[in-house]
Amino acid sequence: MNAVRTPEKIDHHRRHLFGVAAATVAAAQLGAIGIAGAQGGGTETTASRTVKPRTSFSSLKQIDAGLLSVGYAEDGPADGPPVILLHGWPYDIYSYVDVAPLLADAGYRVIVPYLRGYGTTRFLSDATPRNGQQAALASDIVALMNALNIQKAVVAGYDWGARTTNIIAALWPERCKAMVSVSGYLIGSQEVNRMPLPPKAELQWWYQYYFATERGRAGYEKYTRDFARLIWELASPKWAFDAAAFERSAAAFDNPDHVAISIHNYRWRLGLAPGEPAYGALEKKLAALPTIGVPTITMEGDANGAPHPDPAAYAKKFSGKYEHRLISGGIGHNLPQEAPQAFAQAVIDVDKF
Repeated sequence: MNAVRTPEKIDHHRRHLFGVAAATVAAAQLGAIGIAGAQGGGTETTASRTVKPRTSFSSLKQIDAGLLSVGYAEDGPADGPPVILLHGWPYDIYSYVDVAPLLADAGYRVIVPYLRGYGTTRFLSDATPRNGQQAALASDIVALMNALNIQKAVVAGYDWGARTTNIIAALWPERCKAMVSVSGYLIGSQEVNRMPLPPKAELQWWYQYYFATERGRAGYEKYTRDFARLIWELASPKWAFDAAAFERSAAAFDNPDHVAISIHNYRWRLGLAPGEPAYGALEKKLAALPTIGVPTITMEGDANGAPHPDPAAYAKKFSGKYEHRLISGGIGHNLPQEAPQAFAQAVIDVDKF
C-alpha cells in the first residue's frame, strides 16, 4: 500500500545529451544560443524580478513508489489538475519554491519530487543498484504517478528534470497532458555521445571527464557543496543567489546515494558504467531519438552558461502544438528559480494548448 506520510524530519546535481545529430550537439556546445522563436512559433519574455523569494513549501511528504521512498513537496488543491515539476543537477526541489504557489493559486495540484539521490528520497532496498541512467529516473516518476493515483499530468523540468519530462512524453504520452522543457529536447543516446566534439566544446564538459576517474569520484564526495556552488555560478553567471538559498538546496546533496547516482549518471552517458538490463528496452527506444507529440513549450534563458542546443536544432522533434520562449533579463540555467513567473506562466499556457 502506498500510504502518503509526512516525514518527521526533512533534510533540506549534467551533461545534456542533446539527442540530435552530432553536428547539432557540437554547435550547441560551442555556445550557439539561437533564435527566440524556433519553428512552431516563439516569444521573447523579459523576466520579472519583483517576486520576493520564498523559503519553504506548504507541505513536504513521503510516499513509497516503485523502488523508492520518494520525498516531495505538494501545494494546491488535492483535486486540482496535477503538475509535476522536476529539478536538475546539482539542484533540488527548491528550484520550484516560488513556482509552486503561483501554480497552486491558479488551481493546480503541484507535485515537486526529489529525484533519486536527493533530499529525503531513499531506495527501499540496499540491494538496488544506485543507477543514474536516464530511463531509470523517468521510470521513477511514472511509479510516483502511480503511487499518487495520477493518471495524467502536465510535466515540466530543466536539466536532468527536462530530460526526464522528455522521456515520459515520448515513451508514455498517455500519462503526459503537456510539457514544459528548458533547453528543449534532451533525450540522450550513448551512440551519439561516443562521437568526439571540437576541443572548445569538450572543455565545457570538464566535470564529466573528471567524474570518469576515481579521483573525480573522491573529489565530488569530498567537495560536494563547493562543486555544486561552482556549477551554479558557471551555469547562471548573472544569478545573484544568496548563501541561504544555496544552503537550502545543498542539504539535499547529503543524501547517502547522491554521489553514487551522480557519478553513475555521467559515466553511463559515456559508456563507462553499465546500465541495468531492466531498462534495456526503454533505452533502445530512446536511442532512436523519438519525436514528442504532446503539446510543448520549450524555454531558454538568455544568460544560460551551461551548454545547450540551438532551439532551431530541436524544433522538429516536437510534432504536436509547439512554442519556444526565450526569457531575457540575465536568466541562466536554473530557469524556474531565476524566473518563476515566466516558468509558471508557461505551464499554465501549455495546459491550454
